Amino acid sequence: MNKVLLHTPEGVRDIYGDECSDRLLVREKIHRKMKSFGYKDIDTPTFEFFDVFAEEINASAAKELYKFFDKEGNTLVLRPDFTPSIARCASKVMLENSDPVRVVYQGKSFLNTSNLQGKLKENCDIGVEFFNDDSVFADAEMIALLIESLKSSGLTDFQVSIGDADYYKGLCEEAGIDEETEEMVREQILQKNYFAAENIMTQRNVPDRYKDLIVRFSEFIGSDEALLKAKALVSNERSLSAISRLQRLYQVLEDYGASEYVSFDLGMLSKFNYYTGVIFSAYTYGVGDAIAKGGRYDSLLGKYGKDAPAIGFVIIIDDLMSALYRQNVSIEHEEEVQVIEYTEKDFSVALAEASRLRAEGRKVALWLKGKGE
Repeated sequence: MNKVLLHTPEGVRDIYGDECSDRLLVREKIHRKMKSFGYKDIDTPTFEFFDVFAEEINASAAKELYKFFDKEGNTLVLRPDFTPSIARCASKVMLENSDPVRVVYQGKSFLNTSNLQGKLKENCDIGVEFFNDDSVFADAEMIALLIESLKSSGLTDFQVSIGDADYYKGLCEEAGIDEETEEMVREQILQKNYFAAENIMTQRNVPDRYKDLIVRFSEFIGSDEALLKAKALVSNERSLSAISRLQRLYQVLEDYGASEYVSFDLGMLSKFNYYTGVIFSAYTYGVGDAIAKGGRYDSLLGKYGKDAPAIGFVIIIDDLMSALYRQNVSIEHEEEVQVIEYTEKDFSVALAEASRLRAEGRKVALWLKGKGE
């Protein structure tokens, strides 16, 4: 047989046995927790028109989309991210009035990244979106729900880092940086290439004070004291408002009893352009990247014809499972299958017993004697 037929393409893999059943059980626990907060299920297409995503990611990330064409010549893509799809759907059918709308989704996302570094190109995701509430209480609900969802999986040793996209954007506005330059600088900062980011700003004549601050603002990490340090270094209203909101957010998270799981990181940025306010990621040891990401995107839905505030997050199940296994977290495994052997003569008896046990909720497999030897 051709060896190509026996192997998966780079960046995808088969999942089977206990690992497959474990992830289904963990995902269902998280799903139940999300539903307990009042979120209703939604299912959007695996592929969409390219334009649904094109404006919301930078140029380099757009090259990592899986693209193909339909019979009419339209460019389609496998979804790299659920948020734009759900924003499109919500704008069309869910936001007739100003009532809060909460949805939960689960499925696969696809990103054709050329620099894998151990990452998969196909990921299993579960997440939530919350529309029509622009309050700090909605921000806090998102982060508290993320914490509760991760705890429901069995994970206990993790931290949620919180930033605010408006702090960085306000800083860029105060420095007189145009949108094109901001995107170029952000891309370099995301790659930790601070020299390149500084070089871009030098070429665009950004004042030294702001150039140094934009490169250094990723140092504002830690407790709420980091917010005070960041606040003292800016004078624009957008950045100051972002700091004030984060301070209030911390107070509400204390009401949730969740403050022990959070810290602040004003250097947190995203390759997705749609984030407008609070942005957050969850980290744990044993995994090299965030196991969950989220944030506020109040401007996105207007691009689909219906202005509404929105916030959400996604948990990457593949990375979460890696963390659970590497940390030796006890996982409630699926019930073992009970085997009933039979011969041709006693098949009816064995079948009756298997049917009785299945009716009780047991898992039963019938084995013809001699076939397993």
